[in-house]
Amino acid sequence: MRRLENDDDDGVGYIAASHMLRPSSVDDQQQSIALLQVPRNSRVRHESISSSVSDIDVPIYSTDNLTTRPPYQQREAGLNGRLAFAIAAAALGSSFQHGYNTGVVNAPEELIEKWIADVILYRTGVYPDQSSVTLIWSVAVSIFCIGGMIGGVITGLVADRFGRKGGLLFNNVLVLIATFLMGLAKSAGSYEMMILGRFIIGINSGLNAGLAPMYLAEISPINLRGAIGTVYQLVITISILVSQILGLGSLLGTADKWPILLAITIVPAIFQVATLPICPESPKYLLLTRGKDHEAERSLAWLRGTIEVQDEMDEMRSEYEAMKIIPKVTMRELIVNDALRIPLLISLAIMCAQQLSGINAVMFYSTKIFKMAQLSSEGAQFATLGMGAINVLMTVISLILVERAGRKTLLLIGFSGMFIDTILLTFAMVNVAAALWISYCAILFVLIFVVMFAIGPGSIPWFLVSELFTQSARPAATSLAVCVNWTANFLVGLGFLPLQNIMGPYIFIIFVVILGVIVVFVYKKVPETKNKTMEEISAMFRQQSYQ
Repeated sequence: MRRLENDDDDGVGYIAASHMLRPSSVDDQQQSIALLQVPRNSRVRHESISSSVSDIDVPIYSTDNLTTRPPYQQREAGLNGRLAFAIAAAALGSSFQHGYNTGVVNAPEELIEKWIADVILYRTGVYPDQSSVTLIWSVAVSIFCIGGMIGGVITGLVADRFGRKGGLLFNNVLVLIATFLMGLAKSAGSYEMMILGRFIIGINSGLNAGLAPMYLAEISPINLRGAIGTVYQLVITISILVSQILGLGSLLGTADKWPILLAITIVPAIFQVATLPICPESPKYLLLTRGKDHEAERSLAWLRGTIEVQDEMDEMRSEYEAMKIIPKVTMRELIVNDALRIPLLISLAIMCAQQLSGINAVMFYSTKIFKMAQLSSEGAQFATLGMGAINVLMTVISLILVERAGRKTLLLIGFSGMFIDTILLTFAMVNVAAALWISYCAILFVLIFVVMFAIGPGSIPWFLVSELFTQSARPAATSLAVCVNWTANFLVGLGFLPLQNIMGPYIFIIFVVILGVIVVFVYKKVPETKNKTMEEISAMFRQQSYQ
């Protein structure tokens, strides 16, 4: 029998007691549900209610419109309307900022550079040289990643102080400030406002990159944890595609409308502020961090759409009891404790691998490659949109496959495919002028590279960190992992162009070497976490640390 502690103040509560009567014959078995009326605030323990009752289950009837199942009908939790609503509220308002503000600056680059030159001319009376304008524009683009690093560093602090849901809601204040600065920069004649706005929205995106996957992982049933975790990357790919479409010259990619293009980032923030308050806080945060058992159970019941959540609650309570023995995990503990250092190294390596794989370089090269294949500028732009659409489609497929094939399998397929494809792409880029068919092959290799990235390396790193750590270590580990991801992103953006000017198409050899190392690392070190509980994953790392 499981215990109910109903903390409603008055009225009458109900206990659902499932029992099985003794069969009168081998083939005759009856099952029934007995409803026993008891006062609220009562505590039901292992007393026998009736001689015919062999097991009593006591769920909470505190949430309306929930279904009830007898405990003997055990089944895996599935996706329901409330869980889907919580996923949309958390992901659309957070990862959209990450993807949209990554891709939104590409289309209006020339327009904004001309505006910067005009601002300098107005201030000084001297038209600036192109190098000065390019430097200012480079700062505006790259400072987004610096903000992301800072957001990553403070993720753990925000997650513990405000909660996962509370942190996501609080983070929208930064969106409001950034939208104001970027949207009014042109009217104010201040490129400094745009740079500051990019920095602030970068902090917002860095926080989102830690908080949203953490929230999604903690509200997910074990059997859907990977698929739901993939939603974060899916929204990133969709938002990048949206930014590319809106940036077309026929829409908002004009000299007058590009401030609107930057300010549209407020829309997903409004959506999140309107929807996320309806959703509960992460039940794991409520129980394991705040010690609020009843609130955690109500939160879990809301998310599952059923009052039969005792199995999950028992698992969380076991983790909670274990956490009482272990002090709160600090950054130092992550490094010196063998059982924590191993998953930390795996998390940091996979986050680095995602950015150092060359995906941003291939994205940068895509338009140039399309032009080499004798596509017009407009044709190359639409081809780039097609590549973005393929990225979205393959991320959807990854969402379906991740709970079937597993995390490690998809990472191996993705990184191995990128390794082989990059070798072929390097060959094609070196010989692209030799024949037209080689340029077409280069286009194909770019598309294949994006497909391989989207299968696993694009999405899995974001939620793998949450799967590898217990509740006490998760915020600190997520902070480090997200910071490393943004740092690697910044280094690629900073170093790619200078190296490309020196090495030309041979720069892809660097990515070939990195991808080769990554494939070996994933095969040797990365564990499979599919359908494993946190207790099982932790035990696996403890065993490795003792060997």
